[in-house]
Amino acid sequence: MKAPSINTESQSALGAEKYFRDVTASAEEEPPGKMLIVGRREDEPPSTSAQRRRFFGHIPNSLWNDWKWHFRNRITTIDELARYIPLTAEEQSRLKLVTVKYPLAITPYYLSLIDPNNSEDPIRKQAVPVFDEIALAGIGFEDPLEERRDSVVPGLVHRYPDRVLMVLTDICPMLCRHCTRKREWCHGGWMRTPAEIEAMLDYIRNHKTIRDVVISGGDPLTLSTPHLESVISLLRKIEHVEIIRIGTRFPVVLPQRIDDELCAMLSKYGPIWLNTHFNHYRELTPEAAAACDRLVRSGVPVNNQSVLLRGINDSVAIQSKLCQGLLKIKVRPYYLYQCDEVEGTEHLRTPVEVGLKIIEGMRGYTSGLAVPTFVIDLPQGGGKVPVQPNYIMAQTGDELLVRNYRGHIYRCHNPRTRAKARPMLMPVPVKVAVPAKKEGSRDADRLSLRS
Repeated sequence: MKAPSINTESQSALGAEKYFRDVTASAEEEPPGKMLIVGRREDEPPSTSAQRRRFFGHIPNSLWNDWKWHFRNRITTIDELARYIPLTAEEQSRLKLVTVKYPLAITPYYLSLIDPNNSEDPIRKQAVPVFDEIALAGIGFEDPLEERRDSVVPGLVHRYPDRVLMVLTDICPMLCRHCTRKREWCHGGWMRTPAEIEAMLDYIRNHKTIRDVVISGGDPLTLSTPHLESVISLLRKIEHVEIIRIGTRFPVVLPQRIDDELCAMLSKYGPIWLNTHFNHYRELTPEAAAACDRLVRSGVPVNNQSVLLRGINDSVAIQSKLCQGLLKIKVRPYYLYQCDEVEGTEHLRTPVEVGLKIIEGMRGYTSGLAVPTFVIDLPQGGGKVPVQPNYIMAQTGDELLVRNYRGHIYRCHNPRTRAKARPMLMPVPVKVAVPAKKEGSRDADRLSLRS
């Protein structure tokens, strides 16, 4: 069913909430009532357990572990937010103006990760509105990637030859302030109708070059597990669809959603890959780790796609700690995105050079598996382009001059391309100058010659 239409922008957050209640009406109802704040202890460090005790100490584990309870009790107004995070009267007035255009939604779980006394907290910056969202709204584009242009039927984007993007809903558990599809927030909560989904499936059936389908939103895991299965099962019946990917931030903002029912369902339709979106190492909580572990044990590999955000994760130290932490919880660092040119996000964007310096600062100093690919998703639908530091200093004839992660320069033999096969010759030794190893050095630079 489609969500009831929302006539004003200021009602959009409430529209999403009402829609979610409609589609989960069959779920067991929880006791009514607003959440209360328990007394704050200023000497407590900001940690998940401490913040939960501080804000939600009266909530029993049976509710705290229920993802639908978190969704129903999201913080969606500035008045509610001010009960948890200190805001002056002026701040509240300014933020209410922001939420008319760009609504607010934070799950109780994610709120428990925020240090309420730190306005520069990296978790807060991803979830809590700031006035710059409308003050700088003239910079950027509503649809920078031109997804509407590449939509072949409503909700289905076909940009690359062998893969498509299915947008099933615009509903998310949390409205991330850097969202690429921020333009959808003013439309209220909606999901694709059965007819719209069938049109997407029919297009995929008729285009046999499509081997990879990405299911996204909003967040597709806001759909009930049976509803999601109805789509995945039909995709799996299409012979030329080899892999299915799910894009979701639930493991980060509401890991309780990754329950046994969901994992058992996904395990039936592999290969399914899940791409999630950790941006800071403080999001790597025990709950998030357990959610990723359940997915991996169900045969669903998990990749991470971070967005480079000013004042949140724009340093070598933070990215290294994040990516190393991801590997510990069985999640592969996949992409580090340059933040898209979206209206209302300019305050979070960094120069491209920042991303390049981060990759350069990680390369060689941590496992290659922990170094994501830095990419720019080009405006006007140009697609993703990897951007990497340049390690080749010069190329002359059959030789390369290459610098390593320490800035040392090495000569490498570069075999020439032969137009046609030639008789096999005896190999000629190549003399290579190798830097002398310092006495006592355990990790002196070495030159590898590959043929």
